[in-house]
Amino acid sequence: MQKAPPTPKGFRDILPDLAQKRRDAIRKIEDVLSEASFVPLETPTIEFAETLTGKYGEEERLIYKFKDRGDRELALRYDLTVPLARFVANNQNLIEKGPFRRYQIGQVFRGENPQHGRYREFTQFDFDTVGSDRLDEDAKIIATAIMSVRKLGLKNAQMAINDRNIFANIHIDIVRMIDKIHKVGKDQLAKELKDKGFSEADVFTLTNIDKTSMSPNTKLIFTILEKYNLKENRDFFFDPTLARGLDYYTGSIFELKPDGNPASLSIGAGGRYDNLIGMFSGRQIPAVGFSFGIDRLIEAIDEA
Repeated sequence: MQKAPPTPKGFRDILPDLAQKRRDAIRKIEDVLSEASFVPLETPTIEFAETLTGKYGEEERLIYKFKDRGDRELALRYDLTVPLARFVANNQNLIEKGPFRRYQIGQVFRGENPQHGRYREFTQFDFDTVGSDRLDEDAKIIATAIMSVRKLGLKNAQMAINDRNIFANIHIDIVRMIDKIHKVGKDQLAKELKDKGFSEADVFTLTNIDKTSMSPNTKLIFTILEKYNLKENRDFFFDPTLARGLDYYTGSIFELKPDGNPASLSIGAGGRYDNLIGMFSGRQIPAVGFSFGIDRLIEAIDEA
């Protein structure tokens, strides 16, 4: 029998049983978002390459770029956030009467090394609030994400929360290293910092960030979350080492852990990005959002 061609590395077929699980999960999250006044939106899979470049820092190397027959530089979308920023910049009337809250489900593409639970094409489920700098919106995004996973049966999931601004005076390369401390360990982080020429005092400071680094904004978000009947160390917790690698974050940052363990793989993440839309519009438009990784979310549901 002739062997049929395989899929490219990092791309796959999704069989009916898994496809059904994904659809069921997405439907339940959509119900929560609709109740929270989020509306659906769809954007193209392909953008001009210049739309995506200069937004992701070192992760930009993973963008799939190509030229069309008109010799135009195009790219497959890396995430759903930058396309949203481009959309809002072109449709600013949406925020004239108040915040615009949207959600979107779509395929995104990253040319990274495939491994367990990580593919070059995968599905993201994003929801964002655009047009408000109030921390109530940060809390609403966090609370909605937690309520979504509770509806999916993930009783032990917790949101790790921090503020990107506590790293304001630290070089972005070091911030990315701190973000990996749960993965590589404190000793390995210390070694890498020493190899880069940091003093013993600096190494101690960067590897011993503690609860005193909680920002006033994080404390206020915690207070607001309690109004949603959510509790610290049951539904959310402070993680001073959480930094998030993408360059566009400007304030609160958060990652959803399936078991409340900071070292566990996240099933979703997000934060505030008040400067991104301004790159397209020339006008600062605040925004905050969250993104579920559908593959890791389904794995967490299966393991619960």
